[in-house]
Amino acid sequence: MSPPQSPTSSMTSINDKARFLAQGSHRINIDNDDNYINMELHKKKRRRRRCIKCCGCCIAGVLVLVVIMLVLGFTVFRVHSPSIRLNSVKIDGLSYLRSSSTLQPNVNLTVSADVSVKNPNAASFKFNKATTSLFYHDVVVGEGLTPPGTAKARRTLPINVTVEVMVEKILSIPRLGNDLKSGEVSLSIYTRINGRVNILNIIKKSAEMKMSCKMTVDLKSQDVRDIDCNRIVSLSR
Repeated sequence: MSPPQSPTSSMTSINDKARFLAQGSHRINIDNDDNYINMELHKKKRRRRRCIKCCGCCIAGVLVLVVIMLVLGFTVFRVHSPSIRLNSVKIDGLSYLRSSSTLQPNVNLTVSADVSVKNPNAASFKFNKATTSLFYHDVVVGEGLTPPGTAKARRTLPINVTVEVMVEKILSIPRLGNDLKSGEVSLSIYTRINGRVNILNIIKKSAEMKMSCKMTVDLKSQDVRDIDCNRIVSLSR
């Protein structure tokens, strides 16, 4: 039989066991704390990644919107100047202009002008009624009205302008006799069209087109030649 242990050795053994258990419990607590800290750090990293992704998506979305607005600003939302063109001129009743004896105040002279309005914009161009004037030696000898119309987006609208000539005014011009003898009569046509371009009710601009054309009428061949036009187009709000 083993000798009985003394009370002092028993107390020492109990203290050692308690110290060992305390150290083990402390290690468990430290391990638990480390796991908790690691989990919190992992959560923070995940939150940070989510925030970075969200910020990146927001920045990318803003950049895409900016690019789209720039593209639209230089293409769709940019208002271009419409243009006007005189394609041809025809005069009915030229046979009466061969001599002053055949030209009487009751003679009907009609000038038909083929005009086209080109709209390069992404929206339609609406214009008001226009007045076309016919000049002979800087004197108005005829006027015609053009009804209002609409040139569709990126389309060309043909317009037929008819001007009734006031023969009595032509007869009152002193240089008429010399022009009839030479066989050539110089005329000019002036027209002005006012309209407006409206893009999605966001961008609205007014356009004014002015066109002045000089031409020579050959009384022998009854042709209109040497058409020379000057055009002025202005945009305003």
